[in-house]
Amino acid sequence: MIRFTLNGQPVALDVPASRNLLWTLRTKLGLTGAKYGCGEGLCGACTVLVDARPVPACRIDLARVEGRDVLTIEGIAANGRLHPLQQAFIEHGAFQCGFCTPGMLLASLALLRRNPHPSVEDVLQALDGHLCRCGAHQRIVAAVQAVGRQAGAGQ
Repeated sequence: MIRFTLNGQPVALDVPASRNLLWTLRTKLGLTGAKYGCGEGLCGACTVLVDARPVPACRIDLARVEGRDVLTIEGIAANGRLHPLQQAFIEHGAFQCGFCTPGMLLASLALLRRNPHPSVEDVLQALDGHLCRCGAHQRIVAAVQAVGRQAGAGQ
């Protein structure tokens, strides 16, 4: 039995500890926000937060999340309202196809929690491992910085 906290709720799964977190989220738990991109942890599409740190869900097995806190894109909105970062992405047109967006949002959230007022360089560094083929990087940086200007928005 693997036990961890997922989006604020306790989870207990009777699955092999070696099972991949990404596929467990997508197939066993129905949380499809984290995307399968490269399968090597290089593109950022499958990013989730484990104990508030961005990790590629495609490269971590369930044994490594035992007893830990996992946050997926499905867990950042509250009470039917978008998280301020999600709203900023919309307002700044910070996504086009949307494939990379969940990973970018979670990596940005982790950055804002560490550094509520990131510079352009801080945002670029935090998103360095995230590929966006649509070319929305400037709008993504603008959205993250806009949220950083809002008091407490990274929480």
